This record gives sequence, structure tokens and C-alpha cells, in this order.
Amino acid sequence: MCNSTAMPYEDSRPLLVAVYSIVFAVGLPANFLTATVTLVQIRRKNITAIYLFGLSLCELMYLSTIPLWILYVQNRRQWTMGHLSCQVTGYIFFCNVYISILLLCCISIDRYVAVVYALESRGKWCRCQTTAAAVTVFLFGMVAVIYCPVFFVKDVQDQVGKTCFEAQLNHNLAYYNIIRFFVGFSIPFVLLLFMNYKVFQSIKTSCSLNPAQKRKVKSLAIAVISIFLVCFAPYHCVLLVRAIFFFWHSDDERCKFERSIYTTSVVFLCFSTANAVADPFIYVLVSENARREISRTFRACGIQFPVGSKTESSKGNDPPKSPKEIHTPGSEGDR
Repeated sequence: MCNSTAMPYEDSRPLLVAVYSIVFAVGLPANFLTATVTLVQIRRKNITAIYLFGLSLCELMYLSTIPLWILYVQNRRQWTMGHLSCQVTGYIFFCNVYISILLLCCISIDRYVAVVYALESRGKWCRCQTTAAAVTVFLFGMVAVIYCPVFFVKDVQDQVGKTCFEAQLNHNLAYYNIIRFFVGFSIPFVLLLFMNYKVFQSIKTSCSLNPAQKRKVKSLAIAVISIFLVCFAPYHCVLLVRAIFFFWHSDDERCKFERSIYTTSVVFLCFSTANAVADPFIYVLVSENARREISRTFRACGIQFPVGSKTESSKGNDPPKSPKEIHTPGSEGDR
């Protein structure tokens, strides 16, 4: 058995507190604003906005637990807020990671269908709000059920150091981490790469999209891939490395390795929360429609918010005349 009190907690403490604090301070208002704006877009029959709204709700749920993680890190990994609160915060973290991954995949699939099969998919069941809402609710429910066993696991807290969800690896947990790597990360990532590769191929030869629209589609695809690589890939790679090392080495070697990789592990886990900041800015603010909605919200509060050019601002003040005038093929708001 490894001694949890021997872990190098102080090495990562300042960085973790800083990152968690920034994510909370920036992510909370950004996701609240995103949820408000996307809700308006949903009422205007925007399909992608449903996935973005679900993503924002998921991030807000996780952001509400970040102060507890900050206290935990500041207290040198001593969880003093009770066993149930540890289970709930861990449960929310796991749900946030995998709901976010699945919703990002849904956004990529939606873009793939809208761009590659623009004419064939228009008005079909695969690209309607009812389908998007049903898929979002199903994903929330599926992930929530999958991680319910968290509340029935007795050793989520180490009784020596009273850490929270940092229990030592055993055979079951090592197998579970391998499954998380392949099923929870690798398969969605391969699917995402394939979809966005096809999108890139399609927009190169597209005559219906102007250069600005092509840039917008490319930006969304690059943003999705970047979030996977920066936020989710390092964390899941560490899970895999730890699991493999566990099966191939003795107890003494495992303990030494766990101590040596501990700082890297907790830093990558912390960075996986950065998508709470990236999601609203990359997915919503990249859209001119979203910027106009935010501008209207700020103006209603007596605050000026830059939309872009004067032409865009004036367009944002005009009432929409028809869906075709609002949405362009391949853009975020297409039907």
C-alpha cells in the first residue's frame, strides 16, 4: 500500500488553485451568458444551439463545485466536508467530462451532416430540434446512470489522508481507466476527426459557401479538435499510462511511479476543466448571430458591446424577416 501522505501535494498546489480560480471566475459568467443566448437561439429554431445550451448547463453544474475543489487543494488534499459531498462533487466532475465530450461529438456530427449533406438533410428528422433535444436528454441520462455506482463505492476517500477520489489503483480501477480511455475518449475522438476531415474536404469544393462562411466552419472544427487535444487528451493519456504501469510492475515500483507522476496527473486533471472556459467563447462567440444577441442583452442593460463592423451592428438591430435571411448554408444557425 502506498502512503498517500507522501505524495508531493505542495508541488502543484499554487498552479491548481490559480487555474481553478480563473476557470471559476471566467467560466461562471461566460457559461451563464452562453446559456441565455443559446436559449434565445433555440426559440429561433437553431439546432446547434440545443447542444450548446446542454453544454452550458453541464459546465454550470460543474463550475458550482469548483470552490470545493479549491478548498480541497488548499487544504493539502484533506477533504473535510463529508463523505457525501465528496461523492457528489466527484460524480459531477465525471459527468461533466463525458457529457461534454459526447456533446462536442454531436456538434461535429451536426456540422458534418449540415455541410456534407446540406441539401439531403434539410428538413429531415436527423436535423431537427426534436432530435437534437432527444439526443441531448439521452446523453445526460446515460452518463448520469453510468456513474451512479460512485455513490455505492465505499473507498472514494482514503482513510489515511482523507483524499477525495484519489484512491490507490487496484485491478478493477485500472481496468476501468483503460475502458474510460478507449470508450470515453478514443472512440469519440476518432469519430470527431473523421467528421471534421470530411467537413474540410467538403468546404474546399463548395460553391455555395463564401470565404467568410468557410472560415467560420473551419474555426468551429479546429476549436472542437483543439479542446479535445488540450483539455481531454492529456488527462486520459495519464489514466492509460497509470493503468498499464500497474499491470506490469510490482507494488514498490507502483508506489514510486505514482509519486513521480502525481503532479502531472493532477495538473492534467485540472486542465481538463479548462473546457468550461473554452466552450462558450469558442462555440458561441465565434458566431455573428450570438454576438448580436449578446450585444442586444448588453444594450438592454445600458452597456455597449462591440458586435463587429457598423454594418453588422445595424443588421443586428433589424428584425429578422425570414429564416433564409438569418441562416446561411453551413453556418451555425442553418436548419
